[in-house]
Amino acid sequence: KSDSDTYSCDIGDAQSRAKLVVQEPPLRFKQELQNEEVKEGKEVKLSCELSKPGTPVTWLKGDTVLCASDKYEFRQHGTVAELIIRDVRPGDA
Repeated sequence: KSDSDTYSCDIGDAQSRAKLVVQEPPLRFKQELQNEEVKEGKEVKLSCELSKPGTPVTWLKGDTVLCASDKYEFRQHGTVAELIIRDVRPGDA
């Protein structure tokens, strides 16, 4: 995308210009989240794979945006985004 710009060829008395527009492919999930079952008090890891590394990810529980804490940990390695939930309780379902 950063290559998008106007390019020109100059031969002294004349110049030719062209505009280059680089289109990014749409973001998508290469692997979606999977349902999990875990025993109360344990830890669970939810993960998904994205089509582009470094894509910003927001994790939600229902409509509530999750924040990193002792309970929730977020990891992102290349195209894989992970949510770790510690000390799982029935209210986490």
